[in-house]
Amino acid sequence: MAARLNPRHTEMVRQKIQASVVIDRLQKHLKGEVELSATQVRAAEILLDRSVPKLSQIQHTGEGGGPVKAKVTVEFVGKAP
Repeated sequence: MAARLNPRHTEMVRQKIQASVVIDRLQKHLKGEVELSATQVRAAEILLDRSVPKLSQIQHTGEGGGPVKAKVTVEFVGKAP
């Protein structure tokens, strides 16, 4: 068997799968399909905090710490409308 290019890949995939299982269970709880205790919900929250970054922790900054600026150009092929 060939060596893995990234040995941590297996662990990262395992964490993503576990996170998706926890998220699926919480979504079923929200829909009323599954009943979870407060302890189970808290345990799920702790597991997700360790495997999935919170959106509030992700920050995109542009040049000099300012906002990100995007430049979009449009190119027409053939006759212009």
